[in-house]
Amino acid sequence: MTRKRELILRLGVAIYSFCIVCFCFTPQPQLPTGVETPGIQTIGRLVFLLTPFNSLWNLGEVTSTIQLFWIFLQNALNVLLLLPLIFQLLYLNPRLRKTTSVILLSFLLSLSIECTQLVLDFFFDFNRVFEIDDLWTNTLGGLLALAAYRLLVKLIQTHLKE
Repeated sequence: MTRKRELILRLGVAIYSFCIVCFCFTPQPQLPTGVETPGIQTIGRLVFLLTPFNSLWNLGEVTSTIQLFWIFLQNALNVLLLLPLIFQLLYLNPRLRKTTSVILLSFLLSLSIECTQLVLDFFFDFNRVFEIDDLWTNTLGGLLALAAYRLLVKLIQTHLKE
């Protein structure tokens, strides 16, 4: 890898990490009227969604198309949250290119995000929710980054052979 390409990727990691911090650690606005997430549990002002696959288990409680769209969008965005970051890290660090490493890194990043949101909510009332589903959807995003990285490498190697 050229020095310039490495610098660009490191800059990309830094910028995207900053975007994650802004997206995940700033106060979240209230949900639009008519949109509620089923299965929410509260302890004081801390909010939890501890039901694994909550979107599927509580689908019967969805009362509007907007609410269904919101739930789908939230899960899709969680899958995509770590994908660009993990993809760039895979390109920069060959030691991360194992499935177990990607799963562990993605899960720990996701757990760190969720726990930090809890702490911020405890001290500053940022209107955040600790969601178990975020852990697996973010980890899935990391695995998709690995799949995309491997596909890209394969395509490049095939192209270079021609």
